[in-house]
Amino acid sequence: MIATMTPIVELDWLNQKRGSARSRFEELGFPTVNNEDWRFTDVSPIARTVFAAASSAGRAERFLTAGAGGPLLDASGADYFKAERLPGLPGFSSGLQLVFINGRYAPHLSQLTESDQACAGSLAAWLKNDPDKIQPWLAREGHASAFAALNTAFFSDGAVVYLPKGAQPKEPIRLLFISTPSPEPTAVYPRILIVAESGAGAVVVEEYAGLDGSVCFNNVVAEIELGDNAGLEHYKIQRESPAAFHVASTEVRQGRDSRYVSHSLSWGGSLTRNDVSVLLDAEGAGCSLNGLYMVSGTQLVDNHTKIDHARPHTTSRELYKGVLDGRSRAVFNGTIIVRPNAQKISSVQANRNLLLSEHCRVDTKPEFKIFANDVQCKHGATIGQLSSEAIFYLRSRGIEEQEARRILVYAFMSEMVELIGLRPLRRALRHYV
Repeated sequence: MIATMTPIVELDWLNQKRGSARSRFEELGFPTVNNEDWRFTDVSPIARTVFAAASSAGRAERFLTAGAGGPLLDASGADYFKAERLPGLPGFSSGLQLVFINGRYAPHLSQLTESDQACAGSLAAWLKNDPDKIQPWLAREGHASAFAALNTAFFSDGAVVYLPKGAQPKEPIRLLFISTPSPEPTAVYPRILIVAESGAGAVVVEEYAGLDGSVCFNNVVAEIELGDNAGLEHYKIQRESPAAFHVASTEVRQGRDSRYVSHSLSWGGSLTRNDVSVLLDAEGAGCSLNGLYMVSGTQLVDNHTKIDHARPHTTSRELYKGVLDGRSRAVFNGTIIVRPNAQKISSVQANRNLLLSEHCRVDTKPEFKIFANDVQCKHGATIGQLSSEAIFYLRSRGIEEQEARRILVYAFMSEMVELIGLRPLRRALRHYV
């Protein structure tokens, strides 16, 4: 049973989309293992859990102000979090920061100047003050999946990043979503809209964190539209509480000569599903999808990606790596589509996994659907364990076995860490790994 959240703004065109999405979800229902895209991921723990609506942002702010688990507020007493004290990656902060508590925008915890407000802010505020500007982009992709339909039907707030022609913010834009404790399971539906007009570009960090082990269901949809010659470096960090459920869908549409770089970092939550779909809709467009997942215990992480080469002279690069321990599970399904007449394209895809326990499991399925004949495409997948020979070599040099294993694991993951262009984040992740 899924809780609903009351929309902040009522608009006729949005209500029509909500009604259509609600009907779509009723038609599809929750996916089961009989669905091809979900055959390795059982979402029945979500379907059978009774979720309540999460606390409002105001109530959650009061909880955080009380300093549960330690002082979180600035010593000045103002309702403002120090960036480095927020429950995100240590050592990382940015000039422009939007904070959401249980899916609702928390203005007193955010960092926005008047000039920033022209390109970023609360989705609910944009729908109230300037709905016509975002109407062409919001919920334009329909309701391909049941969870995306559920989000469209019930979202009430989220983030908007709107970059006008030629805009190039110097600082990263951080979107931080925090789930607070609750005596009962809660559900939230964050919605993210990123639009970059011609020649615009930015770095956006989308981060999810939980303050304790409470059961929370985050059902997220992000829509990204890149105009001609636009660029976006997009980081998604999922580090929620071990009892959290996280299901997310990211839809990207690219214009001519645009560039999209995605870094997906997952190590939190009980069940995590990330769907990323990129449409290369004009010549010269290119994308890079990078992913690193680290799970243990009984965690499950599922990454489904789709890159659609709809036009000729487009490129894509994809590399996902995972490290598993305990009885954890990982799923990777990467689909590359090359449409008819989409000639002169180049695509490379790889998924590599390291198992630290004999009880963990990976199901990986890289696939190409090619309907053109002048292309350069290759893919591969590997699943393996630490080399006993490598461990022996390090031990013969005086290194203890535990340290030798740590060195080899870091060597496996370091490639993904070094791909991160945002220096504070790369430094913090290197320390964590």
